[in-house]
Amino acid sequence: MAAQANTKTFSEIQSDIKRGTLAPIYILYGEESYFIDKLVKEFENLIPEADRGFNLYSFYAQEIDPQKVVATYQSYPMMSERQVVILRETQGQQPKYIDRLTFCAENINPATVLVVCYRGASTKGATFLAAAKKAGAVFFESKRLKEGNADTVMEKIVKEKGLNIERKGLAMLREYIGVDISKMYGEVEKLAFILGPGATITPESIEQHIGISKDFNNFELIEAIADRNGARIFPIIRYFQQNPKNNPVVVTTATIFNYFSKLMMAHFAPDKSPSGLMAAVGVKWQSALSTYTRGMRNYNVYMVIEIISALRELDTRSKGVGSRQNEYDLLHDLMFRILNCRGRVTI
Repeated sequence: MAAQANTKTFSEIQSDIKRGTLAPIYILYGEESYFIDKLVKEFENLIPEADRGFNLYSFYAQEIDPQKVVATYQSYPMMSERQVVILRETQGQQPKYIDRLTFCAENINPATVLVVCYRGASTKGATFLAAAKKAGAVFFESKRLKEGNADTVMEKIVKEKGLNIERKGLAMLREYIGVDISKMYGEVEKLAFILGPGATITPESIEQHIGISKDFNNFELIEAIADRNGARIFPIIRYFQQNPKNNPVVVTTATIFNYFSKLMMAHFAPDKSPSGLMAAVGVKWQSALSTYTRGMRNYNVYMVIEIISALRELDTRSKGVGSRQNEYDLLHDLMFRILNCRGRVTI
């Protein structure tokens, strides 16, 4: 969707709701449903519980004719200054369905807030959108979280909940949660409730309250790989095999691939100073850089190329191409190849 005249962030809309300085129409769209659902809940909370039967209307697009939405929008609240009309799940409708809401945008009802929700990367209904833009509508895109900024978002959530977190704890949570924002908030809120305000999330507290092993996880595996420490690597792999539900091979191999990809960037970084290497591999803590500087000592460029090739081969074999081995056996073989790589690359 092209940039809109009045786009706002999640926190800006939250602030507007708290202050009561509301636009006549809100267009919420994007691939990350968490923030859309969160804002919808806050719009619902504009109406006191006792008044919701009269002044809060929540429709699902697949169940309602747009003319009914228009008629509701044009009505006036009962014994209140405001009513809220929410139209959900419009992504499944044809553009002409959305365009039938144009009357609302062209005939603003100052007593009604209209919230239109799409779940997807783009919106529909060019006529309605143009009219809404002209009427001063607010547009919000809820973007899917990307791997590259997931750590930053996780830290922000931790701080929002009044907590601190150790580097290893952050890595453990990120490994467990992935890029699921809803799960991030859920797990951090659980820890905030258990640990209390101002507490620090440690690997021990994560192990105790979430159930992730502080000693046998992908963070510890990467640390052991960086040191080429077979005595530490293989017990971790055995633990993964014994606890497959919490340690899927696909996540482990993606983590290893990410590490060696960044190790390659570090080898070719023009600035080998600590700050230069931190920028090259995208880490924020000096202590996190140690994993890469140790890896650079233990794996030269040719070794890294050989390992990345072995990872690609494992991916193919895990899909049943040229192998019938169990995926954890394949992971065990990969560790052996990493520990014994010599950088023999055929060009």
